[in-house]
Amino acid sequence: MEITEISGYFGALIIGLVLGLIGSGGSILTVPILVYLLSINPVTATAYSLFVVGSTSLVGAVKNMQKGLVDFRTAVVFSIPAFIAVYITRKFIVPALPEHLFYIAGFEITRDIGIMLFFAIIMVLASVSMIRESERPLPTLEKVKFNYPLIVIEGIVVGALTGIVGAGGGFLIIPALVLLAKLPMKNAVATSLLIIAVKSLIGFIGDVENLYIDWPFLFGFTFLSVAGIFVGIYLNKFIPGKRLKKGFGWFVLVMGIYIIWKELGA
Repeated sequence: MEITEISGYFGALIIGLVLGLIGSGGSILTVPILVYLLSINPVTATAYSLFVVGSTSLVGAVKNMQKGLVDFRTAVVFSIPAFIAVYITRKFIVPALPEHLFYIAGFEITRDIGIMLFFAIIMVLASVSMIRESERPLPTLEKVKFNYPLIVIEGIVVGALTGIVGAGGGFLIIPALVLLAKLPMKNAVATSLLIIAVKSLIGFIGDVENLYIDWPFLFGFTFLSVAGIFVGIYLNKFIPGKRLKKGFGWFVLVMGIYIIWKELGA
């Protein structure tokens, strides 16, 4: 087993560890680990990421259900349009993408490069969200109407993004739940895990008929990620999550910029 492959499996533990420590963000690492350390095709990597993200988020969601933190009404309103969008994206849109997308100044943007570039942009946006959230808390809003139409629209947008890049989209879901559904931050984080689990796993179903799935590898990688969650939850008792979240945000920003450089500059 090569060093990069060992690093890839260690990365699976890190994904769960980050999720357990700060409640979000770990899934943003899944695709880069699968592509750059384990040499998996980007389209297949985004599919595997949906399964890993869905399974690990489900573990976190169950723990939050036991604590009574999940708002099921909001989860249903958000999840239905989200999982319809992610299923359609994985089942029909991603397979329909042409192998060669377009040229920029004589440089060919293929489907694989396009997916990784789009993923890198999502990483940069996620990193900014994590850094800013650590610097200033979200304001407490009063007298805000529970806005079903906007929640549905947000669900569709997040579902489509999840389908393309294979990440959970917690950095989009959590602010939406706070601002549009008036959920306290703890409940928003807990509810977002359930939403991420449902839409990611249903999105993965759209890939089963289109792609070859290496089930032993996928189950092994997911098992390590889930194990990492329990380690992260334990360590969370001793390490301040806010400081970690800001530091991880900067790390994700550097990773996003690196992917853009690797796909275009190198």
